[in-house]
Amino acid sequence: MTINLVEQAGLLLLSFVANLLSALAGGGAGLLQFPVLLFLGLSFSSALATHKIASVALGLGATLRHLREGGLEWRLALFILVTGLPGVIVGANLVLRLPEGWAILCLGLLTAGLGLYSRVKRGLGLTHNETHRDHLGMLTGGIGLFLIGTLNGSLTSGTGLFVTLWLVRWFGLDYQRAVAFTLILVGIFWNGGGALAVALQTPPRWEWLPALLTGAFLGAYSGAHLALARGNQLIKRVFELLTLLIGIKLTWDGATLLMVSGAG
Repeated sequence: MTINLVEQAGLLLLSFVANLLSALAGGGAGLLQFPVLLFLGLSFSSALATHKIASVALGLGATLRHLREGGLEWRLALFILVTGLPGVIVGANLVLRLPEGWAILCLGLLTAGLGLYSRVKRGLGLTHNETHRDHLGMLTGGIGLFLIGTLNGSLTSGTGLFVTLWLVRWFGLDYQRAVAFTLILVGIFWNGGGALAVALQTPPRWEWLPALLTGAFLGAYSGAHLALARGNQLIKRVFELLTLLIGIKLTWDGATLLMVSGAG
């Protein structure tokens, strides 16, 4: 199968915009990227593998920009990696066994709820105030990250946003720090693990990946730069907007799938 230069340019532009917004909000690249891959004719599993591999460049681009600023808590970073990555592997191996309509509908409702919660809590994530760093708090936080990792491995859109809000709400990070953790750890390691697990089950569209990877890297770097320059207020607003848009879209998609399957 081949693809022409116009399509490659379109994929690059799509990936750039999706990952720029994702780098600002701490997730959500799949809102634009994954549905377009489906529209272009890929099966669900092949589009998922292609999207997850491309999403690794989101983490690489954001990492390059955020590491220049410093300030990451490496012990917390390792904790997020160790607790979340096993969930990603579990989720990626369950993806083809899930009742897709109900899963997408529930994810949509939960994602919209994230945006509404952040909107109601007007001061949430605007300041850095460490919480729940005792043994019980870390255990609870780790369980939450494992469950979010399972969602990340099995579903396609917006699960990085769950990590961002969990780090803000439970561990007391501000949005800027939480987004940095999400993009670096979820973008590279969680998405990388999920991409490998899914790709072992179904092949991605290899010839589309150069354009998607390039757009993701450039978009992520640009979004991370803008987030660092503009601060928590902008990140919070973009986070709330994207979670509401993703939530509405996924709820619609899930309800449509359930109606179609019920009619069939």
